[in-house]
Amino acid sequence: MRFLIFFLINVWLFAEVDATIRIEKDVDQRSNIAIVDESSVEPYLASKFFKILQDDLKITGNFTVDSTHYSGSSAPSGEGKDFIIQYNFSNASGASLNVKLLKGSTNEVAFSKNYNIGSLDKYPFLAHQAVSDINDKIGYPSVSWMNRYVVYSRYSGSKQSQIVLADYTMSYQKVMISGGLNLFPKWGDKEQNTLYYTSYNADLPTLYKLNIYSGGKEKIASSEGMMVCSDVSPDGSKILVTMAPSGQPDIYEIDTQSGVKNRLTTFSGIDVNGKYAEGGSSIVYISNPLGYANVYKKSLFGTAVDQIVFHGRNNSTCDANGNKIVYSARESSNKYSNNQFNIYLASSSGGDTRPLTTSGINQFPRFSNDGNIVMYIKNSHSIGYININKRQTLLFPIAGNKVQSIDW
Repeated sequence: MRFLIFFLINVWLFAEVDATIRIEKDVDQRSNIAIVDESSVEPYLASKFFKILQDDLKITGNFTVDSTHYSGSSAPSGEGKDFIIQYNFSNASGASLNVKLLKGSTNEVAFSKNYNIGSLDKYPFLAHQAVSDINDKIGYPSVSWMNRYVVYSRYSGSKQSQIVLADYTMSYQKVMISGGLNLFPKWGDKEQNTLYYTSYNADLPTLYKLNIYSGGKEKIASSEGMMVCSDVSPDGSKILVTMAPSGQPDIYEIDTQSGVKNRLTTFSGIDVNGKYAEGGSSIVYISNPLGYANVYKKSLFGTAVDQIVFHGRNNSTCDANGNKIVYSARESSNKYSNNQFNIYLASSSGGDTRPLTTSGINQFPRFSNDGNIVMYIKNSHSIGYININKRQTLLFPIAGNKVQSIDW
């Protein structure tokens, strides 16, 4: 049993101007944009805020961003630029931001808005919201995912961990749960008011649901061996959990209102990491009927099980969004050094596989809520993002101890 628990944990570890903007170009072409900083905050904070704005614009895949940190006195001309962002960031009484978007050709104000937030620590969200609004105003596909919280767990000592709330760049971080071993955080609703997590601080692994605003905590279930929430149904009424009440890890569906459990898998090997797919009509998960971990699919309305990944012989983590699948595959077998793991994008029908990473240790991929961005853990100490439509990537380091799992 101890070996099983160890194996399973390691499988998992891992006022607005009303102006209409028309882009007279192919929709796939990026807009050239420069950023002008008219703030008067200390240089360190000014540099950090500029970098967040710059990264936000880059990861959308919709902009070619001038890397120069312009000030008000050194503002560029509009020649060669589609747009110029002028902003004033202040850290007085929390944080505030005034943003103007100028058309490069005419210097006309196309968009203007003020943003405020009560806590200075949350200032990165001002940048995210401003870029999201500018992106929408120009008419590009929504990037509202960048306004969401990321939640992750990290080890802090022997049998100790923390569950942390962050923005996607890791510039904002707040410890939500500490003391003991608390792992596998998973958002409980689309609004990000609640999250599930597993506590290993009692005799049995126990799943809790936490309201991040009120602090209210509800016990959901306990089980011998393992108890992990891996996904929440689209309407939030049910959750997928991995349990091993008799030493055999299987995937169960729990009704969040009645508490009724329904066992979904019965294979005599390992069934873990269930994810709702295809609008909630099926699940994808990790199993090993062929002697190695791979990705399988099962309808919630039938008994047939299908292998849907045929690349890689050790595919230990996956995620799903509609008909899209991402998974991490081990691609080396080094006995005395780190192995290489790469992330692949595939279809729930079993085809159209393509790599999203090419080197390093890339694990635990997670789709954004719109399915356009993949977040993953790189080398245990960085968070990466891949815009799968625009082929744009960004990487953000996380200081401190090893990241155990992550969700957004």
